[in-house]
Amino acid sequence: MRLVTITNWAYGITVALTLASGTTMLLASSAQDRERAAVNQRYALDRATASIEDDVLALSELARQFAINGETADLLAFQRGRAELRPIEQRTRHIRDAGAGEDELASLHQALRWADALQAQQQQAVEARRRDDRTAAVGILFAPEYERELDRSRAAVERFQYRLDQRTGDELRAAESTARAWRSASEAMLAITGLLFLFVLYFVFRRRVLHPVVRLSDVIGRLAAQDYDAEPPKYERIDEIGDMAKALQVFRENGIERQRLEQERDVDRAVRDLLSRMTQRMQGCDTVAELETVVSRFVPKVAPHLAGCLFLLDTTRNVYVAGCSWLDPAHSTVEFSPFACWGVRRGAAHRPSGDAFDVPCDHIVGDALPDSVCLPLVGQNGMLGLLYFERRDDTDRPTLDQVGLNDVYLQMLAENIGLALDNLRLREALRSLAMADPLTMLPNRRQLDDVLARTLVDAERNGTPVSCAMIDIDHFKRFNDDHGHDAGDAVLRAVGATLKDAVRDANLVFRYGGEEFLLLLPGLTADVAADRAEDIRARIGAMRVQYEGRDLGPVTVSIGVAGAPLHADWQSVVQTADAALFRAKQAGRNRVLPATARQRVA
Repeated sequence: MRLVTITNWAYGITVALTLASGTTMLLASSAQDRERAAVNQRYALDRATASIEDDVLALSELARQFAINGETADLLAFQRGRAELRPIEQRTRHIRDAGAGEDELASLHQALRWADALQAQQQQAVEARRRDDRTAAVGILFAPEYERELDRSRAAVERFQYRLDQRTGDELRAAESTARAWRSASEAMLAITGLLFLFVLYFVFRRRVLHPVVRLSDVIGRLAAQDYDAEPPKYERIDEIGDMAKALQVFRENGIERQRLEQERDVDRAVRDLLSRMTQRMQGCDTVAELETVVSRFVPKVAPHLAGCLFLLDTTRNVYVAGCSWLDPAHSTVEFSPFACWGVRRGAAHRPSGDAFDVPCDHIVGDALPDSVCLPLVGQNGMLGLLYFERRDDTDRPTLDQVGLNDVYLQMLAENIGLALDNLRLREALRSLAMADPLTMLPNRRQLDDVLARTLVDAERNGTPVSCAMIDIDHFKRFNDDHGHDAGDAVLRAVGATLKDAVRDANLVFRYGGEEFLLLLPGLTADVAADRAEDIRARIGAMRVQYEGRDLGPVTVSIGVAGAPLHADWQSVVQTADAALFRAKQAGRNRVLPATARQRVA
């Protein structure tokens, strides 16, 4: 029962008992008034009837005294008393006023009439005594018949007084009993009211209100300080205290949930900060190796419960090769074809185990199917790689069901790594376009400066020889003038292809400008380089170039060869080879001419 209901009932009962107690007190007071009225009436009747018997015997006594003594004073007193004797109704009026009943007054009147009936005999006795007949007077007043009449009057008066005493006594006792009963009832009502007040004060206020409120106040203070370990007491009763306990329980649960959300928010902010820094580092990478280093360092911090590997697509062999790994993944091969992974084939995240049953990938190895997920890395021009995760073998690690297959962090990782790879591939493609000659697809003069600087620095530091061959097509203007510029371009492409086929590393063959090419030969001496240049001259001379079905004729080249440190220092080997080429062209073209010491000095 709710406290307000209990309080209302207690208040209503208390008010009712108070009203009842007040009523009983009023009735007790009224009974006491009646008791006092009965006492006053009895006292008044006692006073009013106290002289009745004296009045009945007064004339008889005066007459007897005169009959015996013969004193004139007694005679005068008798005559005065007889003269003052009023009618019976007047003599009993004060008794009627005092509260005597009609039947009581009737008996009193009967006694008084019997007493008045003796006046004739009293007068005869007085007359006899006045005649000095004392004996006759005494005989009349003391005769047995006179005594009997007098006793009868006295007895009637005594009966009247007895009846008055009995009636007033009964009324007094009844009034006292009534007053006592109402006083007892009033005291009982007051006692019940007091007990009810104590009951409400102890059981309702102390037991049901004060004790729970003290316990709840302590919990409220701890919850206000965000100490959610404080568990509110459980009150199953349906009242305000129970509602407060339930409200505190809801508040505590909301606080715990809010605290959990704050912790998740802090973790999410930290992980997103990691992802942001990882993305910035990946955007600053110039090579795939740098990208793999960044991925292998940041991913274990983002997903510490998952081991994994970054697979990159090798377009030359059309296979996925492990680029980097973290936390020792053990359930996937390091190389597999695109058809071995359902994630790559579907172009979406694929998980073969867990709540969602699916087909396992062929690159998964081992007897037991691991809890894993494959996230393809998709670029603008197709697949770039695969991000593979598997649950670590530690038993206390959460499952993928607990972290979620569509975990936002894993998706963000895949998107950011895919975007970084795509940007890196795009930059490499742009760099290739900027560093390659679009006609011959050989590295251009810009890439030559970069490669040459690194090669010469390494050779000078290590003291190894570096040779350079400068190649120029003889009479190239004739092809443009006789057959057109497109034919000249065909000659340039054919020479470039022959140069690439003649060396091991095609990245060391450059189009220097116009019809000039440069061949960089690190680690070769000038003599060996001259022999290699002679072989190249012979190959070019043996090739036949056709354009639109027409044979363009023989193509010859002039080659100047220089070696460092034999012919020049490392920083001027290109200029020395160019000078040797100039001498070869002056000497008649279609020949290989090494640099001389005189040229180096010059």
